[in-house]
Amino acid sequence: MSCEHLICAACAGPVVEGRCPVCREGRAKLHHHGFMGLPPVLIALAILLAVALLALSHISGY
Repeated sequence: MSCEHLICAACAGPVVEGRCPVCREGRAKLHHHGFMGLPPVLIALAILLAVALLALSHISGY
């Protein structure tokens, strides 16, 4: 979902412009969500760490 066409109920401006605190909060909720509330960068780092540990355990097994 995108906030390009959404209109804020508080200030009647486009949400994408972030004119008021309600707009900014709505825009943040649409664009910065991740799995279980975690930031996408943290999720990516966790996946990368898991893959690195798996590869290390596979290599050390030989």
